[in-house]
This record gives sequence, C-alpha cells and structure tokens, in this order.
Amino acid sequence: MTIYRILGKKGRVTIPFEIRQRVGFKYNDVLSFTESSDGRSVIVKREKICDDCKECNTSKTDEITLYDFLNNLSPEQQRAALVHLSVKWAEKESGGNK
Repeated sequence: MTIYRILGKKGRVTIPFEIRQRVGFKYNDVLSFTESSDGRSVIVKREKICDDCKECNTSKTDEITLYDFLNNLSPEQQRAALVHLSVKWAEKESGGNK
C-alpha cells in the first residue's frame, strides 16, 4: 500500500496514522532521519535515548526527562536544539510575523 503526503513549505510532513500504528511510533518518540545511498529516500527510525541501551527497557525510556535528553546530545546536537528553540521563541515573541 502506498500513501502519499505533501511536504509543507516549512519541510514538515505527517507520517500517516496507519504507518505510525504498524511500526509503533508514538507521541514524543525521538526519530532519526538518514539519507539512503540512492539519494532519493530517507530512513526513519525510532531511537532509544539512554546511557546504556543494552540494559534499557521501554518503561525506562518513557521516564527520561527533557533535561537528561538534552544532556545526552552531542555538542553539535545541543547547538542545533538551541538554535531551533531560539528561532521558535523569537517567532512567538514577534507574533509569528516575518
């Protein structure tokens, strides 16, 4: 079954409910995006965020705090998160006008 979605002007797309349900994606899951070797496809994976995933279970990942999540990011990922949140905050403060 093929389901089509349109990529929005801000680069957003909704993963169809049927697919989210089949693969087990849930609200607040952390997803990673990797470009495939053909340059035309993207691989989306649900990631576990913890220090030692071998001993991690599902309930433990549900309990991670935002603070812990951010501290487990690499310096580059932390900077990207800061930039993203700063832009979001500035847009909100300006009333979303550009």
